[in-house]
Amino acid sequence: MTVLHLADEGEAADLAAFLSRLLHYDRGAAVRLQAAGTALAVFGRPPSFEVLAIRAVRLAKPYENGLDATLDVTVSAGELLESVDESAATAGVPGAVTGPPWAGVLPPRGGWRPVPGLPAPDVLRALVGAAVAEFRSRTQELAPERRTRAELDRIGREIWSRTVGDTRLPVRVLHAAQSLGFLRGAAGVSGASGASGASADWRLFSSGAWLRLRTAYGSIAVRTAGLGALGVSVR
Repeated sequence: MTVLHLADEGEAADLAAFLSRLLHYDRGAAVRLQAAGTALAVFGRPPSFEVLAIRAVRLAKPYENGLDATLDVTVSAGELLESVDESAATAGVPGAVTGPPWAGVLPPRGGWRPVPGLPAPDVLRALVGAAVAEFRSRTQELAPERRTRAELDRIGREIWSRTVGDTRLPVRVLHAAQSLGFLRGAAGVSGASGASGASADWRLFSSGAWLRLRTAYGSIAVRTAGLGALGVSVR
């Protein structure tokens, strides 16, 4: 089995936490791994959010067993989690699985440009909290006969498709980032206007049809135009 040597125990713990959160939403989750040299990117798609989550992992050195150039494979998230050894800071790469359709529609590697208009972190956290509270309130107010999956989905789409500040970023990106533990830290950096510049750890970028919210703990990418749903494979 190919062995990944992670930079330290903290990287191993963060990778395990990310995989655990993905599995919380989908016990059969798959992840796509892409690496070159000492940088590893782990892509996953938590159900219902309609976004891609990306966790960057630092490697101490390239891989063993003859693979020393690049790595690009889709594997079971559960099997990868089981292979993580936090004390040794290693992870074994499981056998490849047939990739889900989203794994063929990844964000571009380059061409990312900063996007202005992202509110400060404390404003973003408040926005997510308000959206979650609104969803709970509106669904709880439904009469029992109206509390159907279709109606819940309709309310969810209405709330999570709203955009953030002066950007095209859907609120569901923030919800996914919070659910996956990416919205930690960087509190209390807003100015008097409440939007005087998000922390350097929280940035919004665009490349083609994609938007990407980047924090110190991971990124959430969403396709806003072109092919539309992430379920459409292009490879």
